[in-house]
Amino acid sequence: MSDGMFRTVSGLKQGYDPDEVDDFFTHARQVYETGPSSALSSKDVRGVAFDMVRGGYVTSAVDAALDRLEAAFVARQRAEFVARNGQEAWMARLSEQARSLYGRLSRPDGDRFGPPEGREQGYEPADVDALCHRLVAYFDKGTPLSAAEVRSATFRSRKGGNAYAEPPVDAFLARAVEVLLGVE
Repeated sequence: MSDGMFRTVSGLKQGYDPDEVDDFFTHARQVYETGPSSALSSKDVRGVAFDMVRGGYVTSAVDAALDRLEAAFVARQRAEFVARNGQEAWMARLSEQARSLYGRLSRPDGDRFGPPEGREQGYEPADVDALCHRLVAYFDKGTPLSAAEVRSATFRSRKGGNAYAEPPVDAFLARAVEVLLGVE
């Protein structure tokens, strides 16, 4: 049974399953405080999914807490890495991760990602390309951009061969968030 970590939606609306959310956050707290750092990573936090149930937790509140938890795990990973290898090695690692994004960032607008399979829904390329331009400005010119901004970006839906397939875009942006969190 839920111990009420988050606000719930009204009984007729759907939200995240409270028991699943509570179990995950209890486990994450234990791992963060006492467990080995390898037992749960920022990537694990980013990839967690919960069932939707009537009267569940407000999704935006849980998502915001997950964002903070991911940032905490990245900060912990950074501190452990820097303690072992030094700040210069951490920055070199982040620089290498950022360079791995440039393959797609340097492609022309409309060609950064492939189209969705068959009749699957995709993202509007102009929306994704606009965020990619912001990433380039961040990396090349130091223009401000936060992980939260990338994480909360939304794209219009589009079908057909002129759309971008959602999974590769989502995976690419998750890597970008990881780099941004490593600097923040």
